[in-house]
Amino acid sequence: MYSSNANGYEKYSSSDHLHQHVDAPATGIPVSSGTEPYFTTSHEDMSSQSGHSHMTYPPPHLGPRALVPWSTGLFDCFSGPKNCCITFWCPCITFGQIAEIVDKGSIPCGASGALYTLIACVTAFPCIYSCFYRSKMRQQYSLEESPCGDCLVHCFCEGCALCQEYRELKFRGFDMKLGWHGNIEERNREVGMTPVAPVVEEGMSRDK
Repeated sequence: MYSSNANGYEKYSSSDHLHQHVDAPATGIPVSSGTEPYFTTSHEDMSSQSGHSHMTYPPPHLGPRALVPWSTGLFDCFSGPKNCCITFWCPCITFGQIAEIVDKGSIPCGASGALYTLIACVTAFPCIYSCFYRSKMRQQYSLEESPCGDCLVHCFCEGCALCQEYRELKFRGFDMKLGWHGNIEERNREVGMTPVAPVVEEGMSRDK
């Protein structure tokens, strides 16, 4: 009795199902109707989900910072005669001061200087340790790798390299005697002592 109607209903349902638009799963990315392009910052290909043409834009990438030259040359040791003499007789002192600033206080000056001395006594080549700090310092301040590679500079001119790095940090405002934490406290003190003009609010004057 109901067979014809049931067949008709099944026929209508199947045909309607073929023409029915299937919505894409919710992904949180706006999808336009029709054939208009939409924009997304994702790298994944969403064409299989939406079926529409689209345009993708990769996230912006910051380019490498431009390298700057050192403030002094490698052989300008006599521009700081006091440090030149200290580095000549006790390079561990200069290296310890440099390492503490470059490490931002994570390793104290004495520990770095003692390790430098130990490596010098055991291997006679402390440059295998100090050259890494030159590379780390160059990365922090975007300095040029000159006149040659960091390892070669420290291998053939250890004293001159330490003096140059010492002068560079001093040129950038560090007091090498204070260490990292001492420099931070000094700068915070200077900021706290900066005079600030009093703020005068309008409409607060007294009538005479």
